[in-house]
Amino acid sequence: MPKLPDLEAMAIFAKVVELKSFSAAADELALSKATVSKAVTRLEARLGARLFNRTSRRLALTEAGLRLAGPAAQLLNDGEAAEDAILAQSAQPRGLVRLASPMSFGLLEVAPLLPDFLAAHPDVSVDLHMSDEAIDLIGMGFDMALRIAALPDSSLVARRIGPVPRHVVASPAYLAARGRPTHPAHLAEHACLGYAYLPTPETWRFVNAAGEEASVRPVGPLRANNAEALLPALEAGLGLALQPDFIVGDALAAGRLEAVLADWSPPPVALHLVMPPGGPRPARVEVLARFLVERLSARCAGRGAASTGPAG
Repeated sequence: MPKLPDLEAMAIFAKVVELKSFSAAADELALSKATVSKAVTRLEARLGARLFNRTSRRLALTEAGLRLAGPAAQLLNDGEAAEDAILAQSAQPRGLVRLASPMSFGLLEVAPLLPDFLAAHPDVSVDLHMSDEAIDLIGMGFDMALRIAALPDSSLVARRIGPVPRHVVASPAYLAARGRPTHPAHLAEHACLGYAYLPTPETWRFVNAAGEEASVRPVGPLRANNAEALLPALEAGLGLALQPDFIVGDALAAGRLEAVLADWSPPPVALHLVMPPGGPRPARVEVLARFLVERLSARCAGRGAASTGPAG
């Protein structure tokens, strides 16, 4: 009778390929690095082919590894989906939820909420991945993501949580020295600090209550791939920036920054919870989704009520 395939070794191999690291795969699977390495070695011996070229700094798939990577990933996904289908029927949420969030929003708004959630659901754990880059939920195996955007049509299931006001802000010292812009065109004469992941980072667009549109190409001494990283330069008086309220709200309230262009608004963006299509979803995913929507909806409503005038 032929031996069954070494499904465990293939699943471990797929996790190493996904995370591009034996150590990271060991951490995620709660195994020792030696166990992960032995499983891959066992699979290589069974197949009679080397799957990785390994050096102290680099891990690369061989030709055989490339051929096996797709089927092994599908095997792992099918196994996880089968487990999820059973766990979804459990009344008690349990297991890991992988959640992606923008970096600053995750630090300032999401992380402070998680202790309450974890205390209420002790059998659920959360893997919070924070990055301002757009995450491929399906390709990277995430259960859900929080996104701040004007979402285009996509294959993802999205739920709008609430608006995210944005303001053009600068320090009082900067405005005293350089003047206060009253029209978006005036920004061409100012030092503008840029955020790389704006919907249109090379062009700031605005509209007023009459429907008049204006745009400007910002130029300035600093650009960053995280909006919060611009705060020190803003408060030091080095320029203006287009910033979300959850980052600059405290500085505005304290008078360290001031909002300008009160009669103009950038295109509206909102906070969304997005998930891959399909179902039923595991109970652990559903309870976290409901928790985040409830708590963050209240936060968005509070910020919207506290915002004075149009965002801009």
